Amino acid sequence: MTQYLVRRANLLVLGVLMAIVALVGAVTWERLNASREAREWSQHSYRVLSTTKDLAIALRDAERGQRGYVLTGRDEYLAPYDAARDRLGLLQGELQRLTADNPVQQERIRALAPAIQHKLEELAQTLQARRDGGLENALRIINGDAGRNHMREAEAMLDGMLSEEQRLLDERLSQNDGRAAWVRWMVIAGSALAVLTMLWAARLLNQAWSRSHSTEAEQRALALRLRTTLDSLSQGVAVFGPGRRLANWNECFQVLLDLPKAMLRPGTAYGTFAEHTGEPGRPALESEDQVRHGSRNPREAVTYERERADGHHLEIRRTPMPDGGFVLTISDMTKRAQAEAVLREAQKMQAVGQLTGGIAHDFNNLLQVILGNLEFVRAKLDGDARLQTRIERAAWAAQRGATLTGQLLAFARKQPLAPAPVDLAATMPDLIPLLRRTLGEHIEVRYVETAGLWPAMADRAQLESAVLNLALNARDAMPGGGRLTIELGNKVLDETYARGNAEITPGDYAMVAVSDTGHGMTPEIVARVFEPFFTTKPDGKGTGLGLAMVFGFVRQSGGHVKIYSEPGEGTTVKIYLPRAVGAVTAVGQRTASPVELPRGTATVLVVEDEAGVREIACAILSDLGYRVLEAVDGEEGLRVFGANAATVDLLLTDVILPGKVRGRELAERVQALRPEVRVVFMSGYTENSIVHHGRLDDGVHLVAKPFKREQLARKVAEVLGNATVTAQVENVVVLRPARDAGS
Repeated sequence: MTQYLVRRANLLVLGVLMAIVALVGAVTWERLNASREAREWSQHSYRVLSTTKDLAIALRDAERGQRGYVLTGRDEYLAPYDAARDRLGLLQGELQRLTADNPVQQERIRALAPAIQHKLEELAQTLQARRDGGLENALRIINGDAGRNHMREAEAMLDGMLSEEQRLLDERLSQNDGRAAWVRWMVIAGSALAVLTMLWAARLLNQAWSRSHSTEAEQRALALRLRTTLDSLSQGVAVFGPGRRLANWNECFQVLLDLPKAMLRPGTAYGTFAEHTGEPGRPALESEDQVRHGSRNPREAVTYERERADGHHLEIRRTPMPDGGFVLTISDMTKRAQAEAVLREAQKMQAVGQLTGGIAHDFNNLLQVILGNLEFVRAKLDGDARLQTRIERAAWAAQRGATLTGQLLAFARKQPLAPAPVDLAATMPDLIPLLRRTLGEHIEVRYVETAGLWPAMADRAQLESAVLNLALNARDAMPGGGRLTIELGNKVLDETYARGNAEITPGDYAMVAVSDTGHGMTPEIVARVFEPFFTTKPDGKGTGLGLAMVFGFVRQSGGHVKIYSEPGEGTTVKIYLPRAVGAVTAVGQRTASPVELPRGTATVLVVEDEAGVREIACAILSDLGYRVLEAVDGEEGLRVFGANAATVDLLLTDVILPGKVRGRELAERVQALRPEVRVVFMSGYTENSIVHHGRLDDGVHLVAKPFKREQLARKVAEVLGNATVTAQVENVVVLRPARDAGS
């Protein structure tokens, strides 16, 4: 078949196809318009039905609200009545508008209006009767059945309207379905005719010419798919042929290796890329000798990592191909490396926190025995000044150990906190005179405050301790003098910042920044400053727990701490505390504790598994006049309480007890039997039974180990109500309702 005949056949087929398409299109367009019109009328019917149903519902709501008020006499039951009464007029108007094309429905609406008006008048008359004469007068009107007759009349008219509109809807839907079926068959017939025509045209085409044209199109499509695939990858890809010359590549290949655009052209030798990337600051590729002899198995892929000058981590993979060439794939692994680093740091801090928390728990019990016995002996000694001095020194050393364990618990985030909304603008200025006296005259202290500061949700005492720790560290970094700046501000940490700091929840934070002009720190030191016992100070000059305590306190408070430091430029530590919502806790005055300890005659049940701690607690309470019962675990505590249930006034129990009955469960069982029994927990290591999210549960009284004789005496007297504590005692946390926050 000649090209002339093929051209004529094509023209003939094209003309026939155009005629068929024009015919089918014209008929289909007309039918589609009719179908669209029918669909619009169907939607109109749906709106009429919906409005009619809403009118019926509103009428029932009005009656329901009236019944509720009549029965109860409470105005809040009138809310449905008032809302329905307001809606009835609107719905009647809307229904009048929607049925403007239907005389039958218009007539029903005109007849419906008086029935609804009569019903509303009956409802209003009943409500007025209830207000004026009470329930009996209102029931008299209701029992007259006038309202029920009006309601039946209105509902009958509404049912008639619904039936009429449903009939119209069914008719319109049927017409719409008929038109849709007609259009569908027209499309099917036209499509079948077009397909047959195309098949007939295909037989007239020159097979050889069609085959060559098809092959060319397939090659173009294949090349386009390959190019699109390569360009859509987030990895850099380059294909090198058997002679190690560039055949294909994508844009990421150029970006990740920072290659000049002129170098990327088909036929460029691999050695050119290897030589270019071998320059300083660039991620080096394998040399040609390494490509040729570097792999023992020629079919095995080779993977290696490189780092760019800007800190990006690249993974480069060379995969051999059967024809002797290879594919070079480059992946940017920076985000994964950062995520792994954050995860490793979090796991390390968690492991160290668990270790330090466990050590602090056991050490607190030992310190409790030491401190308790020293205070007990000191109270009995009289007149021997030398022994008193010795005991004072031993007690000071034990108290120093208690402070260290407290810092360990702070790092491990296992200290009980009593967070409350804190006004930083009112709290921080009180610290400035103390800091000036503590740091010395060679340190200039500056205070910067932003207007409109948000309150912070934190434990005020722990916050002050954290700022003082940071100030002391800053002083040590400025032995020759310098400037310390305390800055307060509001910060919004967004999603972008949170992605780089896994522990952060995006939101509003109150910021406390402590900056110095000291010698600064290297990045290696900054990475370890929050580890407990890590310090750059000489031996004997520091414990390495100050920043660890700050870290634990901030994290337990739901905040974030960040350090910025450069050698020779100074250091800035920024503490971000969650923004508080609620009343701000007033700053209380610090007053001295009285010397005389409160005494009592109540019966106290002491439950403690450590014999030394139990012995000293019982001795202190007995010496203060209390009658003391003791038990070594929860089960024995229940037995002792059962034998003395009528006389026990207070339960003093450790939180962590051996056996099945823990401290919290013991307290709950005792108070279930006698709710008037008071409970005081003692612990050197908090657990989730009384502490949740780092905070003591409401109503929980806790005396933290190691406690002093004075602290135990005052806490027991306070809980029993025998004494009023006028000062906040160290290591004792008392939760009060918010209304007592300023007392």
